Amino acid sequence: MILSVSSPSVSFLPEREARVRLARTINEDIAQFRRDYPGRFGGFMTLPLPHVAESLVEIDHAFDQLGLDGVIIETNSDGKYLGDPALAPIFGRLNERHATIFLHPTAPACFSAVGLGRFAPLFEFPCDTARTVIDIVFSDTLKRCANLKLILPHAGGVLPAIAQRIALLSPMPAMKPAPKSSAEVITELKGLYYDLAMSANQPTFDVLRTLAPLSQIMVGTDFPFQPAANVARNIADFRALGGLSPEEHRGIARENALRLFPHFARVDGEAG
Repeated sequence: MILSVSSPSVSFLPEREARVRLARTINEDIAQFRRDYPGRFGGFMTLPLPHVAESLVEIDHAFDQLGLDGVIIETNSDGKYLGDPALAPIFGRLNERHATIFLHPTAPACFSAVGLGRFAPLFEFPCDTARTVIDIVFSDTLKRCANLKLILPHAGGVLPAIAQRIALLSPMPAMKPAPKSSAEVITELKGLYYDLAMSANQPTFDVLRTLAPLSQIMVGTDFPFQPAANVARNIADFRALGGLSPEEHRGIARENALRLFPHFARVDGEAG
């Protein structure tokens, strides 16, 4: 199990210094938890986004001093999406580190106007995942930072359902900052990883596998933010998925994640 802090991360704090302090506290606590239970847990660092200099310091500290396994980044921070040029130094540093990034959705800045009084995970979370991935793709972040491994939660949100639409429109002159070929867009989306938190049901999975290779799909739980009954239902849905061989089922349940985090396989082997 890999520990991380979900939305709203540290962005509920208005002051820069408060975000920096809380991000450091979270990362230190996760590192201590890993030390207390060696081999049982991993950890993704939290960054004080959208503050770039402070985030660069935290990246180095969390990797070099704490030995964390990757980073969790929200789909936007204060309305700034991940393809924003101001955030490029962060992705550059993470690329140097060959980092694994777990993307987690949060509400868009306009949520009060479009939420219709319902909570953000119902609809805006899946949409914000697609929104920020589109921004990453068309900003050429993935092309510049080829060493990054990016995990999308919830089967990619609405992204698999609209991937071909995005690809169809991507060569149009109106695309900002510049058009891309349809094939290039699909190739980049296929290169991402997708987890099945809240999304292991057959209809959602069938759409996801039209985009993502089975080797890029992993189990996720959203525990403890999801009620235990919802987590149990999602796991039961995963076990009941049709159209998979036993080997493919094991790959999604375990082996695909171990390729991203091979040290867990070594720890498991030592324990066995």
